[in-house]
Formats: sequence, C-alpha cells, structure tokens
Amino acid sequence: MGIDPGTNNMGLGVIGIQNKSVEVIAMDVLNLGKLGNHALKLKKIFETVLRNIDHYHPDELAIESPFYGKNIQSMLKLGRAQGVAIAAALHRDIPVAEYSPRKIKMAITGKGGASKEQVAAMLCRILQIREMPDSLDSTDALGVALCHHYQGGKAANDQEKSYTGWKAFISDNPGRIKR
Repeated sequence: MGIDPGTNNMGLGVIGIQNKSVEVIAMDVLNLGKLGNHALKLKKIFETVLRNIDHYHPDELAIESPFYGKNIQSMLKLGRAQGVAIAAALHRDIPVAEYSPRKIKMAITGKGGASKEQVAAMLCRILQIREMPDSLDSTDALGVALCHHYQGGKAANDQEKSYTGWKAFISDNPGRIKR
C-alpha cells in the first residue's frame, strides 16, 4: 500500500504483485478539505488508513516523506498527517518504508525532478491504467507503492544510507559484488 500524505487530500494506492506482474488493486483520494479542524483531519486519516489496511491486508506500507517547502506550518501539518498514517500501519503491525519525493520520481520516471503529471503518465503506461485519474494524489500514492516494489519491497525504518565512495559501499555489501 502506498500513501501520499496530505491534510487537504491524501492519496491511497494499493498494488498487487504476483510473480513479476504488478497490478492496480485500488486507488483513491481522501478529501479532507471540508474538515476545518486539523485534529479531525488527523483522526479521519487514521481511521481511513486502518479501514484500508483491514480491507486490503497489505504486507507493507510505503509513504512519501515530507519535504521542506516555503511554509513551515504546512510542513508541520504534513508531517503530522504522515505520522498518523504511519501510526495506523504500526497499530496493525504493518512494516513501514518511507521515500523522498525525489526518490519516488526517479524510480518511476528516471528523473528526480519530474512533475506530478509526468509521474502519472508513466504510471498509466507501466500499470496499464486506461484513463488518467482526476486527482494526481492517487497516482502519487501508486508511485510510492511501485517505488517500494522497485526497491525490493523491504520495509526499513532506517534512513536511506549514503556512502562516501565505492570502498564503503563494497564493505557494507559484500554479497552484492561479484569478483
């Protein structure tokens, strides 16, 4: 299950993987704009994520990490929304993985600076979605899920590891290098 967190619109996407085939199980957008109270929005996010977990029984949850924008208050609200979605997954003992927007875009389009429209168009091709959805939040959520699949589907709570060079990478990953 992939989630594109938000306090006005939250994208949800569920993919199924069988052998090497990936299919869209569900995609939706939770519209929170009519709820004026931030606490009520967080409650609705928690309940919706739990309901979707209980319905689709995902093995793992992947979520987009918040990014720094111009408005610190918006970022804080987005972080709360992400935290509530993560808490719902952990409440059901679902492992969680987090990906930066740039990493997701890179995994789907090959360009870290791709637009939401470019990500959606590529997902329509890859996942054979016949019609572009009205909301790009739902395709963003599918992008998070597919990015997670491309990463090997291993939910890890630690940050993406960076290396100082090839020697550091090789010493941390001896089984991945053929000599």
